[in-house]
Amino acid sequence: MDKKVYSIEGKELRTVTLDDAVFAREVSEGSIYLAINNELANKRVGTACTKGRKDVKGSTAKPWKQKGTGRARAGDKKSPVWVGGGTAFGPKPRDYSYTMPRKAKRLAMKSILSLKAKTDLITVIEDFTIESGKTKDFVKVISNFVEKERTVVILKDDDAMVRRAGRNVPNVKFLAYNRLRAHDLFYGKKIVVLEGAVEKLNEFYGK
Repeated sequence: MDKKVYSIEGKELRTVTLDDAVFAREVSEGSIYLAINNELANKRVGTACTKGRKDVKGSTAKPWKQKGTGRARAGDKKSPVWVGGGTAFGPKPRDYSYTMPRKAKRLAMKSILSLKAKTDLITVIEDFTIESGKTKDFVKVISNFVEKERTVVILKDDDAMVRRAGRNVPNVKFLAYNRLRAHDLFYGKKIVVLEGAVEKLNEFYGK
């Protein structure tokens, strides 16, 4: 698949080849679903905590004798059925993260890239950097390709100056070619890929 490459001013320069194994493969909806769920689970803090019967402060004495009062039997005031008692089967701090199979995760990324390419949401622009690191310089470049929609910029390397210039721009996420995130890619309304990142993606996911 050939894709036009644009200058930072928005003018057509040349074409670049997108590997069909990465950008034109059959979309696996199941792998996309699993990858997004995995990322959301790994982000969960898991600090929810309730007091159980043993954690509630109070006496362990039996409030009244077992028989003869006409009332229901009771063990102590910390029982979950009493007001002020402990919580039965409440949440405790836990780790929700888990590891997704590498092949399934790679399949998800290729499926999302193929889906975005099929719907013509991918734009390839020439490699650039923001020497000044200023937000206004980055906005001047990116505004030639997107408006205010949710945008993902795929970099060929971890360019600190570009990230610094764009970190305050709303709805813009930066991803390195080898550290893609399924959630950001799938929900991105526009995918801007640097020309150098295209070659890296072809090599990294095409093998």
